[in-house]
Amino acid sequence: MGRWMTEHSLDLNQLLQETEDPGSGGLAIFCGTVRNENEGKPVRAITYEAHGHLAERVLREIEEEVLARFDVRRCRIQHRIGMLQLGESSVIVVVRAAHRAEAFEAARYAIDELKQRTPIWKEEHYETGESRFLEGTSLKPDEKLKL
Repeated sequence: MGRWMTEHSLDLNQLLQETEDPGSGGLAIFCGTVRNENEGKPVRAITYEAHGHLAERVLREIEEEVLARFDVRRCRIQHRIGMLQLGESSVIVVVRAAHRAEAFEAARYAIDELKQRTPIWKEEHYETGESRFLEGTSLKPDEKLKL
């Protein structure tokens, strides 16, 4: 794994350092964490699996899109893989812009695109001892993804 996908705990401070920019007055951070319930079932942990190289490429592309599409100065996305316990961060999106409105809009776009396009699979582990993979979003048939 590399810059965008990691088996280690996510480090918000590191991402903030990587995106430091004196021209940015707006900073938007989205942090997704493992919660204790989904669809009425008590969750105890989640395992994230990914197609490593492809997932990294998609996250890099989303960062590049954010920079090209919105009036922002910095964008960093990092996602965790492996088994995560309740409260652990699974994804962090950091966006810096001159103003807050652009930072918020770009951060929302980044997390929404990540959820739609990145080949990451989520297996929930329940208090009962059972587990199941959640349905993801299928790739659009007209998308041609290169490894």
